[in-house]
Amino acid sequence: MPLFADWCDCEPAQDGRKRLLKFTERVGGRAAIAGRLPDLLRSHYDDMERIAEDVALLGYASAAALLAERLPRTTRARSGELGEIFATELVEESLGFSVPVRRLRYKDGREMALRGDDFIGVRSSAEGHLFLLKGEAKSRANLAGATIIEARTALSRDSGRPTATSLLFIADRLMEGDGPLAALGRIIRNEVASRAVPSDRIDHALFTMSGNATPRALFDDLRGAGVDRSHTVIHLRIDDHQEFIRLSYEGALALGDG
Repeated sequence: MPLFADWCDCEPAQDGRKRLLKFTERVGGRAAIAGRLPDLLRSHYDDMERIAEDVALLGYASAAALLAERLPRTTRARSGELGEIFATELVEESLGFSVPVRRLRYKDGREMALRGDDFIGVRSSAEGHLFLLKGEAKSRANLAGATIIEARTALSRDSGRPTATSLLFIADRLMEGDGPLAALGRIIRNEVASRAVPSDRIDHALFTMSGNATPRALFDDLRGAGVDRSHTVIHLRIDDHQEFIRLSYEGALALGDG
């Protein structure tokens, strides 16, 4: 079920291979997704079947305590990770890529940020060609130019390619299973070795979420981006940014009382 289509109005603008998507909450949009949001957040930190099993075996209170060990407590960590979660959901809903690994499940500690690219999307063409999406996510109460420059700098590193560490992390997780996902992991692993995917098959996405209107610096960033690949810049405006984040995580932790 689409999240953003039910929640927000989108104002798109496109110039060649450069696209800007401005999302604002529509009247009644937040209420429309309120029932889905807790499970959405939980699914990025743990397998939903395991959470259900925890509830069945341990009860709601103990299951919630287990889940809390995975979720961040600080406002800053929650802000950044919610940005990554929404970026991942938007990529799969609107940009035509899959994000095959929920990387927040693999953090070393609940307040520790994962190294590497914030999100990576993958897709294969009918001819078997691999396409990649390298993404950065930024969430701030007040989004300013310095944060946007920081994100663009990260996207431009390694000649604009996803980092080998991030790709290998995805490949290793996929190859722990079998079937089509394991085969995709093998293809990604091969790409790390060969660097065969050309730049015009590696898109860039910059996802931003803030309480202020889309800053001028975001338009300037997109205008200055190179023309050798496709670029998508996204801004999601949440007027009560900090309160929304607090309530989102409180909802995720409220598993119920049986």
